[in-house]
Amino acid sequence: MTQVLPLRNIRIIDFTMGWAGPLATRHLADMGAEVIKIESCTHMDWWRGWENTPEMIATKEYEKQPIFNITNRNKLGVAIDLTLAEGRNLALRLVKQADAVIENQATGVMKKLGLSYDDLRLVNKQIIMLSLPAFGVEGPWGAYRGYGSTVEHASGLPHLSGNPDGPPMQTHVAYGDACGGINAGAALLVGLFHRKKTGRGQRIDISQVEGMHQLGVHGSIEQGLTGKNSERTGSRHPIFVPHGIFACSEPDSWLVIAVTQEKEWLGLCAAMGRPDLSDNSSLRSQDGRREQQDQIESAISRWTAEVTNKEGMHILQEAGVPAGAVLQPTELLDDEGFVERELWVKIYSQVVGRKSHPLSPWKINGERAPIRWAAPLLGQHNKKVFCELLGMSEEELLKLTSDKVVGEVPESTA
Repeated sequence: MTQVLPLRNIRIIDFTMGWAGPLATRHLADMGAEVIKIESCTHMDWWRGWENTPEMIATKEYEKQPIFNITNRNKLGVAIDLTLAEGRNLALRLVKQADAVIENQATGVMKKLGLSYDDLRLVNKQIIMLSLPAFGVEGPWGAYRGYGSTVEHASGLPHLSGNPDGPPMQTHVAYGDACGGINAGAALLVGLFHRKKTGRGQRIDISQVEGMHQLGVHGSIEQGLTGKNSERTGSRHPIFVPHGIFACSEPDSWLVIAVTQEKEWLGLCAAMGRPDLSDNSSLRSQDGRREQQDQIESAISRWTAEVTNKEGMHILQEAGVPAGAVLQPTELLDDEGFVERELWVKIYSQVVGRKSHPLSPWKINGERAPIRWAAPLLGQHNKKVFCELLGMSEEELLKLTSDKVVGEVPESTA
């Protein structure tokens, strides 16, 4: 499968935690890059768990978190205490042999550790360093901390969500992390391409908030044109009617219908057996349908109440109407669309056993990038990386382990 591993000769040192940074490096690892993820026994990736309690350590809960395992597959994992001089030196030895470094720590943390871009360039002048804090490295908010909820609000997106008479609606999906991860992965690829052409490294600064602006940019444009903020419309669309979610015949079963054109409206009316609606000339336009939105949605709800969401989706799609079943997480593994496209594979991990993982969303020449191995256990590849890559003797590694510079077991913070 070498044709779907275009980055197989690239090495990336990964100082990231959570979702945004690890998602970026997972995309690159899926494409074949050798990603070395650096954690420590006192500061693990927080998606392993927020507190190193004795109970969590005893039961190895820190190795069982689904989101960590999905986001960190295809990576090597080492555990280094970067607050110690020996740990910092180990990290710099890895950077010396790397193509790129990525971090999403709060602004100033890497400099405090002696691992700033200027520090890294002293050992590797061609290094590419990408930083992915919540608000970017530079600017008045550069030093501010932020998580998914913080980034979501700062982007302005919640002001576009929620009911008209309610407050801004927060999803807690952490869209900023997903957007930031995709943007960071793309930016690293551009940096690698630039270095291949020029031989020069780069310093890349990405703001997760700015990456989220693309999701709510229509609100900014409307404000710029009209001087007014967009109104919140709940599940309704501000322009298109009908455009929403409708209950189906089975419990907690829903169907999304998104009509944007007249031919789709006529197809919907025909599928529902409602010639009275299609013959009504006042409903041929968006404005006309918006004036009678309540009546239209009531008619649709009566029809969807008689079909399952999958039945409704197929009936409407055959009529040329954009519609989709709202799938629950438990349905994703068995959905025929994903099964036929071979999205899911079983991957074995020492602690959690064989579990389903989604492959990369892209296919190259009909093949997806493979999951070559599961997410690393804490410090799982210390020996492989330090002895094989850096040429360290086993005695040296034992000494560093004894001195708690490196390790494989979390230290309790309780």
